[in-house]
Amino acid sequence: MHGTLAPVAWIVVGYAVVVALAAGLGLVLRAPRPRWLDQMAWILEVLCVVLGLGALGSLLQGNRPESLSTHVGYLAALVCIMPVAMGSMREERESWSSGVVVVAALATAVVAVRLMMTR
Repeated sequence: MHGTLAPVAWIVVGYAVVVALAAGLGLVLRAPRPRWLDQMAWILEVLCVVLGLGALGSLLQGNRPESLSTHVGYLAALVCIMPVAMGSMREERESWSSGVVVVAALATAVVAVRLMMTR
């Protein structure tokens, strides 16, 4: 990942871990998923879109990774994980739905790291 995108990627990873920890606490306490957790998940998605646009801009400027298809796949996954997870349990507020947020946030963190590694 080129110079200016690496800090953004690490911000995405760090924030994804914070979201996963917050959702994990709700899961352990068996509390209904709070609305603020939804907001945190959507903020994570905004950060992912910013990272994705930056990485796409880098590609358009001619900075090609070794495996372009893998890199583009990680880009697509990065911006799709959280909306799919949040959409799948939009109406559900039970504690298990916090578990979905945990898994989606951790997957987002892993994909962000893998995106950095493909550069």
